[in-house]
Amino acid sequence: MVKPAYVNGEAQPIDRETYDKTLSFFETLLKMLHPFMPFITEELWQHLYDRKDGESIMRDKLEIPAPSEADNKLADAIEQVKQIVSGVRMVRSSKNIAPKEQLELQVVGYNESLDFQAVITKMANLSFINIVVEKDPTAAAFMVGTDEYAVPLGNMIDVEAEIQKMEAQLKHLEGFLAGVMKKLSNERFVANAPEAVVALERKKQSDSEEKIASLKESIAALRKK
Repeated sequence: MVKPAYVNGEAQPIDRETYDKTLSFFETLLKMLHPFMPFITEELWQHLYDRKDGESIMRDKLEIPAPSEADNKLADAIEQVKQIVSGVRMVRSSKNIAPKEQLELQVVGYNESLDFQAVITKMANLSFINIVVEKDPTAAAFMVGTDEYAVPLGNMIDVEAEIQKMEAQLKHLEGFLAGVMKKLSNERFVANAPEAVVALERKKQSDSEEKIASLKESIAALRKK
């Protein structure tokens, strides 16, 4: 996120506030790592700022306040952002799309990750993020939790090959769901297993059903092309 933006293939200068914050974050990380990597962290710490004779990272205090509820909420949101960016990059990799080529990201319905559109756009190299009711039939879709995202691919895909790949994924998910349902239909398992284990199986069922429905929609849309 602190990497300078590229305009017409040229890196833009970083602003002073971002530069100072980056050094501050890096210094904190060095202090955290120091007990495990004493020599390299000391060397890097000495070069971050002008130091006085005798100053050492060993004697510099590390003051990190306990995370607040807002901090935890932000951490969860950023984790979701990371998964969205990873999903777009996975689409690029699987479709052999160059990292420098900008893509569109479709979001099926609103979710809180859109509060970080600027970060997602930059890290995933997107032209824009579009909220849709139905995704493009050519899109490569992925899930982050229960939220669905899609990257329209237009003429960049082989429709028949894509259908075959989705059908293979669908078959795998249907087999996985059948195994989960077999567990949940076992009265002895439901009655004797810890509540957390049963809840996890029910979540697997719900997630699988959503992914299966999404795949079926995508396959049907591609067959209409």
